[in-house]
Amino acid sequence: MIFKTRKLVSPPDLNPANTLFGGQLLKWIDEEAAIFAMCQLDDNHIVTKYMSEIDFVNPAYNNDIIEIGCETVKVGRTSITINCEVRVKDTKTTIIKIDKIVLVHVDSNGRPKAHGKTLEMLKDKL
Repeated sequence: MIFKTRKLVSPPDLNPANTLFGGQLLKWIDEEAAIFAMCQLDDNHIVTKYMSEIDFVNPAYNNDIIEIGCETVKVGRTSITINCEVRVKDTKTTIIKIDKIVLVHVDSNGRPKAHGKTLEMLKDKL
């Protein structure tokens, strides 16, 4: 898994329990997954179709630096499936793992469109 994105948890990102708000983290994950897929497919016309079970296993706190990592696990005709892990940078403590995020390549009308890539083509792509 490649951890390319880091975020600093700051007061606007906190919930009433003073831990990272889940909605904020999901926003960051969705953005990182989309950018990762765009870089893999060499095209920015990507939309999120599906995200598997979400289970926050550990919190992040104010001033924690978190890392978001993504990995390609499957490539369909119009889609790319990745998994994602978010962890605290200093301790490597996992905050959340998402086993399956499916993103779809779309045309200008928002309809699925073949992207022409295979898993083998993307295997060594960073």
